[in-house]
Amino acid sequence: MKGVPHTCRLFSPVFCAVVLSLIVASGAVRAAGAWRREPDMPTPRSAHAVVATAEAIYALAGTGSDGQPVLDVERFDGTRWSRVATLPGEGLNASAAAAIGDDIYLIGGFGTTTNRPLASVHRFNVRTRTWSDEAPLPAPRGGHAAVVHGGMIHVIGGGNSVSTIDDHSVFDPRSRRWTDRARLPRRMGSPAAVSLGNRIVSIGGRSGPSDFGDVYFYDPKADAWTAGPSIEPRGTAGAVVLKGAVYLFGGESQATGQVLDSVLRLDPGGTAWAADAPMPTARNFARAVLFKGAIYVVGGSTSYGSSHASRGAGVVERFREPEPNEPPEPREPPEPSEPTSCT
Repeated sequence: MKGVPHTCRLFSPVFCAVVLSLIVASGAVRAAGAWRREPDMPTPRSAHAVVATAEAIYALAGTGSDGQPVLDVERFDGTRWSRVATLPGEGLNASAAAAIGDDIYLIGGFGTTTNRPLASVHRFNVRTRTWSDEAPLPAPRGGHAAVVHGGMIHVIGGGNSVSTIDDHSVFDPRSRRWTDRARLPRRMGSPAAVSLGNRIVSIGGRSGPSDFGDVYFYDPKADAWTAGPSIEPRGTAGAVVLKGAVYLFGGESQATGQVLDSVLRLDPGGTAWAADAPMPTARNFARAVLFKGAIYVVGGSTSYGSSHASRGAGVVERFREPEPNEPPEPREPPEPSEPTSCT
């Protein structure tokens, strides 16, 4: 095992376990995370959007297990799910969402009745549970990523009616205006994106039958992208920052024809990605968010090859970094939540 002292191999398993625990506690080796099943979403969905506020996780839009658009907005408070609203207008898939304070911005996507990319931006207030229209995107798009950085919403990549795009659009919620910033180094849809310190990270993506393993770092001050450590090519993965490390969850590999369960981690200052504990349920459109110190991977599709029309799953799994000397969490899945009506 990498990082294990050679002398450990010469002694008893008990001695080795003690040595390993001391190494992990010292930070020389980072312990793998632990998974736990959480209550399923009332409505399975894929090609959807998921965001977290300080108080809850919200699932919006997407395609259900029957291939039909999902109009319900569902909320998870850490214990149970409830329905809190419905989407305005037609259904959406491959949209993106971002949360700032009590407002959730649902951005672009493909209309599920027309399959055309949209420029619309809808704002949902979680207190009043009402929708309002915001300034539309500079151009219609779907299959993009959205990330909040420095109080602004950065939207990168995606596709229009013709091809994938390298557009990078930034929304200022104070002025309610969009501006264009440095384009991605290549055109791509379905990237994952996170805010990491003073930079934004774009991870993976795809265009047509090709998946990409590119990782790019964006510096807002320089308005420039630089290359980072690459990954095995994939699209539709989810990404979250936890304790300074970037975690990448699942996705889909067109080269191998597989939905992925792999979890990759880029540690602070790291120059290569490391494997972490795989997801119990392989999924593309593996929407991941940070909520109350843990990562939740919410919904997605277990089926390969259907793009943003993938049939959705309701599975929700929680990922945590174990604390030193913490006993393992129970593996028995809880009973799914009973759906409740909007109030």
